[in-house]
Amino acid sequence: MAGSEGFDRAEAIPLHEEAEEPRPARGTRRAGWLLVACGLALLPWLYVMATCLPATATAAHWPVAWVGLDALEALGLIATGLLAACGDRRHALAAAATATLLVVDAWFDTTTAAPGGDFATAVAMALGSELPLAALCGRLALRALSRPA
Repeated sequence: MAGSEGFDRAEAIPLHEEAEEPRPARGTRRAGWLLVACGLALLPWLYVMATCLPATATAAHWPVAWVGLDALEALGLIATGLLAACGDRRHALAAAATATLLVVDAWFDTTTAAPGGDFATAVAMALGSELPLAALCGRLALRALSRPA
C-alpha cells in the first residue's frame, strides 16, 4: 500500500481530556503531613489507654456531656437540611460533621450503656436513627463533593 506509512501503529485518542487535580498549596501539604504525623503519634497512646484506663469511671458532668452532644447533632441536622434545601453546596461540610457526630453518639451510647434494657435501647437508637441519619448525611456530603462546581 503506497502512502500507508505511519499507519502500522494505532494511536489511542481519548474521548475527553481529564482535568488534572491542582497540586495543593505548600501550606496545605504541610498541614496534611502534620495531621498524618499526629495521627501516627496517637497509635502508641491508644495502647496506653487500652491497657491503663479503669473499667469504670464517674463523670461529674454526665448530663451536660450528653445534652451537649445531642444539641450539636440537632444543630448539624438543621444546618445541613437548611443549606441543602437552599441548594447551598456548603451543606457538604455540615453533613460531614453531622454524620461524624451521629456515629460518635451511636458508639458512645452502645459502649457506655448498662447491660440489659439500657443496652437494647442504645442499639435500637443506633440502628433506628443515629446510623441511618449518619448514612444520609454522608451520602449528601459525598454527592455534593463529587459534582463539579
